Amino acid sequence: MSRREGKRRRMKEEKKNLRKEGDKKNCSHYIIFIVSLIVFSIFMSQLVFADPDGVTGNVLSNETKASTSAFEINISGGYISTINITAVTQNLKWKAFVGDFTGKFTLDDASGSTIYDWTLATVSGEIFATRNSSSLTWSSIDCANVTHIETENVNLNHTNSQDNITATFSSSTHPGFFVGSVEIAQDSCGYVLNTYVNDAAQTSDFYEVALYTGSSMVYTTILEQNQTGFDGEGYDFQMIAPEVGYPGFSGSTAYYLYAELT
Repeated sequence: MSRREGKRRRMKEEKKNLRKEGDKKNCSHYIIFIVSLIVFSIFMSQLVFADPDGVTGNVLSNETKASTSAFEINISGGYISTINITAVTQNLKWKAFVGDFTGKFTLDDASGSTIYDWTLATVSGEIFATRNSSSLTWSSIDCANVTHIETENVNLNHTNSQDNITATFSSSTHPGFFVGSVEIAQDSCGYVLNTYVNDAAQTSDFYEVALYTGSSMVYTTILEQNQTGFDGEGYDFQMIAPEVGYPGFSGSTAYYLYAELT
């Protein structure tokens, strides 16, 4: 072999080795990029899909319907009076929560110390009400089905088919929203209602959707932004919740409120 051919062969070997080293580096960079992307995706999923959290609140008022005066009738003896009577009776098997909502995003540690937060001029998200005093399994939340609703009717003795939970949540139209990482698609739930605006029924604001997780009903209302409410005042949320319907029941049932900002 001539000196020139030997030199040429060595140069080819060196180029081949350089290509191999380059391929190794590119492969290493690619692996690092993929791992970084996975870690970032996990971080972002936890950041964006945080579960609903408990809230603090201040009860400003607690009102009920005023008593109606009796209807007076005074006719002479020997006469028969035909009368059409209308009565409006407060429904003690239901109660309502309405109000304004103030929220912010925050970065806290386990003790609640804040490193930074963001106060929100406008809010969007949901408020949740449940009778379960324990932590809920948000990852398994879904639309309530007929079995869940009928069980709730039995548990609270809502036996009248005209005003029980089934009759009250009689719509199936609602916007889509997320609860943590769980998507509730538009119009996917079969038990929905809209509370009133200006003392009248309506179907475009203040949606309330019956959800369920574990063994718990979760009544969910979608936040509004200072929307005209049932009495003409502006509210961020309105919702109703069932109370125990046993005859003679004079107590009250606690509900636990959560909120999610999106």
